[in-house]
Amino acid sequence: MPDEKRPEWINPDEPEKFSTVIRKGVEVEGQTTFVKSGTFKKKRQDDVTTEQIYEGILRGERTMLARGITLIESNAEHHFRKAQDLLQKLLAKSGRAVRIGITGVPGAGKSTFIEAFGTYLCNAGLKVAVLAVDPSSSLSGGSILGDKTRMEQLARNPRAFIRPSPSEGKLGGVHRKTKETMLLCEAYGFDVILIETVGVGQSEVIVRDMVDFFMLVVLTGAGDELQGMKKGIMELADAIVVNKADGDNLTFAKKTRSEYNQILHFLQPATKGWSTKAYTCSSLQGVGIGEIWEVIQNFVSITQQSGVFDERRRAQTKEWMKNMIIDQLQTGFFFNPAIKELLPKIENEVISGNKTVTTAVDELFQVYYKTFR
Repeated sequence: MPDEKRPEWINPDEPEKFSTVIRKGVEVEGQTTFVKSGTFKKKRQDDVTTEQIYEGILRGERTMLARGITLIESNAEHHFRKAQDLLQKLLAKSGRAVRIGITGVPGAGKSTFIEAFGTYLCNAGLKVAVLAVDPSSSLSGGSILGDKTRMEQLARNPRAFIRPSPSEGKLGGVHRKTKETMLLCEAYGFDVILIETVGVGQSEVIVRDMVDFFMLVVLTGAGDELQGMKKGIMELADAIVVNKADGDNLTFAKKTRSEYNQILHFLQPATKGWSTKAYTCSSLQGVGIGEIWEVIQNFVSITQQSGVFDERRRAQTKEWMKNMIIDQLQTGFFFNPAIKELLPKIENEVISGNKTVTTAVDELFQVYYKTFR
């Protein structure tokens, strides 16, 4: 047809191999136009006030909870004050949930366990928030694993909320804003907060400073596994869960549970007045999940009566304040205009071997201190 036009990428020598054509649109008289004139403008995060987010969270609006968390996780300077104002408003509404930290060796089935455990709690009438901290991409800083795709059943449950966050290389794999995100979820009305951390290692103990109950998920074969596991991580656990206790693996799981209980007998308890023990469960079959929840409820009851529960939370708040001071100092240093201008030059001198690291750091701080005089 004469009104047809071929795209530029078609090979002119072989036009018969391509069926794509470009045709001029036909304008029909009297046709109603549904597209408004002007440019579409997406509503920015800044267009929503702190008061609107605050009221939305208290009303139970998921959208506002997500906006509040995004605001807290933002590294933008202009979002910091807004996020702190929101936290200050919601502070009195937080603190009512049971905070549970879950860590374990890679492949132990942490996400599968969390899905089974979270689903059990939801079916029991509780509201559950999962703060699943994913490993960060070294290139983009984004999440790699994506816990919403690994917890499909729980993600569809209306009583559950899953928030994957990249760890951003933070010590322990726990996002630096996880604590504040947890407060928002508590103010929203969640009864249980589950925090899944990345892998296992000595750096993972940072999660102990923000939860009430700390759980270590392991596989069968305690002897072989302990060779790659630091003793310190076991000393921080309030319970050890031997996962995948089903089928042919059930006998090995029971044996592993006994081995861990023997080891725990010689370790210092993680919580005063509480005896840490090992348990078996099958996340796929749902066996043993209810028993673990009973253990946690018993733990909360005993520690609240003894005063250890509140004492630990006060100590955690104090430690959180110290960490925030360090974060503020770090942010203030790197966002200082004089440092931002000088840092690339100093870095090149260190990389080229013309200046030692200690001398470079001392020089940067001398410049930093002068900005306050």
